[in-house]
Amino acid sequence: METTSNPSAVPNKRLDRKPRVVVTRRLGPAVEDRMGELYDVTLNASDMPLTRDQLVEAIQDCDVLVPTVTDTIDADLIDAAGKNLGLIANFGAGTEHIDLKAAANRKIIVTNTPGVFTDDTADITMAGIIGVPRRVREGVELIRSGEWTGWAPTAMLGRKLGGKVLGIVGMGRIGQAVAHRARAFGLEILYHNRKPLPVAIERMFGATYVDNLDDLVAKADILTLHCPSSPDTRKIIDQRRIELMKEGSSIINTARGDLIDQEALIAALESGHLAGAGLDVYPDEPNVDRRLIGHPNVMTLPHIGSATREGREESGMKVIANIRMWADGHRPPDQVLSGLD
Repeated sequence: METTSNPSAVPNKRLDRKPRVVVTRRLGPAVEDRMGELYDVTLNASDMPLTRDQLVEAIQDCDVLVPTVTDTIDADLIDAAGKNLGLIANFGAGTEHIDLKAAANRKIIVTNTPGVFTDDTADITMAGIIGVPRRVREGVELIRSGEWTGWAPTAMLGRKLGGKVLGIVGMGRIGQAVAHRARAFGLEILYHNRKPLPVAIERMFGATYVDNLDDLVAKADILTLHCPSSPDTRKIIDQRRIELMKEGSSIINTARGDLIDQEALIAALESGHLAGAGLDVYPDEPNVDRRLIGHPNVMTLPHIGSATREGREESGMKVIANIRMWADGHRPPDQVLSGLD
């Protein structure tokens, strides 16, 4: 997510008191302790997502709201904000759950924490890129069931990675980090993006730009998604595009659950058109379709792409830095484009 200056939304002077901060989820002891030292902070000890009524109450009585991806900060909620709310300091890079235009109309700054989870998410993506073709989940289940009868020349045959085509949809920070890792496994890297990367970067990753997404989907042995959720990207991988994929190919999604038409994905898995999938995100979290859980070669992870101690703490410290700069009357370092700038 890009950032830019929005002078009209920057306070004229620093606050003459500790900012009143409401945090919607647990952020870890180091982050919460530091917030307690610096701010008049209200924490969510239960770590359960706040209800709509609780969010309304919170947003009416604070200078700064610190939400996460589990909070829907829409126009109606922002309209209900108290007069003191000046900053929505999001914990995480994605801001599709926040109505940026509504915030800008109220002269409320929105910040995020970009770049923190790049490597963590790329690592989990590689777990799927490796694990699905090699049938790792199925092998684990075989051992746990007690039904493994030992090695055999034709048992548990998967697909090798070297020489296969990895199609990357969205070549931002995470997509590039995946390309960097995938190259070491001998994968041929094709990518689709809003625009091609500079030639020097393409050469560094050994990546080739494919202008038409349909062409990328049809060429990929493994397709991995790394784009944000938006009206343009929801169900970007729909039934038609899944049908374009190679027989026996696989799909990995560690970005957002609504990028894939889930019913079309399940149908392709059940028919055998797709050999498997690696999923860390779902369209109706925390609910996961039982058909995905039951498929022997679908790796279903509980949205842990960014779940490292180091990454989460760094993200929290970025939130603190954004609040401090705002409270001092300066532009926060991670201010998000409002859509009106």
